[in-house]
Amino acid sequence: MLNIILLGPPGAGKGTQAARLQAERGMVQLSTGDMLRESVASGTPIGLKVKGIMERGELVSDAIVSALIGERLDAAADEGAIFDGFPRTRAQAEALDLLLTERGRHLDYVIELAVDEDELVRRIVGRFSCAKCGTGYHETFRPTKVEGVCDVCGSTEFKRRKDDNEETVRTRMAEYRAKTQPILPYYEAKGLVRRVDGMGPIDRVGAEIDAILDGAA
Repeated sequence: MLNIILLGPPGAGKGTQAARLQAERGMVQLSTGDMLRESVASGTPIGLKVKGIMERGELVSDAIVSALIGERLDAAADEGAIFDGFPRTRAQAEALDLLLTERGRHLDYVIELAVDEDELVRRIVGRFSCAKCGTGYHETFRPTKVEGVCDVCGSTEFKRRKDDNEETVRTRMAEYRAKTQPILPYYEAKGLVRRVDGMGPIDRVGAEIDAILDGAA
């Protein structure tokens, strides 16, 4: 039962690889953002507490996030886990160690999807999608076959995410570096960190991750 942390800035492909690992290996993605939103929607006591904190614009405490992760680990007792968005600090890394140890688990790998910032900006800024059916495109890597016409539904209306602009992307990259910097030395000292080329094709990135998980890298 593998337990791994996936690291990488927005747009590096963590979500794509996590979805693949869930489908092919039966692992469970534990995304703190998703868990917080789900807890609010559930209306449970901890969810109501989280809702109040978020409505006040405050940060959810490490204790609450740890409690949510503990609940999800208990619910997925027989499945491997992919941690996404947690931990981000040394204190959270130590808390995760404790959560795993209490459940007879341990962390196997910390896999960082290494990216080239300029290329990642180009990858994200060029994204757009059909406003009608949601099919995704890219100005350079996946343009529509006929300019201005959706390949799938024939619509001529397209949209872009508001945060898919260079300034926002570079800000998020800076935030990622600031948040991951404190935990990498902690895990490097334990010999758990592995890096893959996050700029490669999806299948090749997946193959590199599989080689690590299968002990071949």
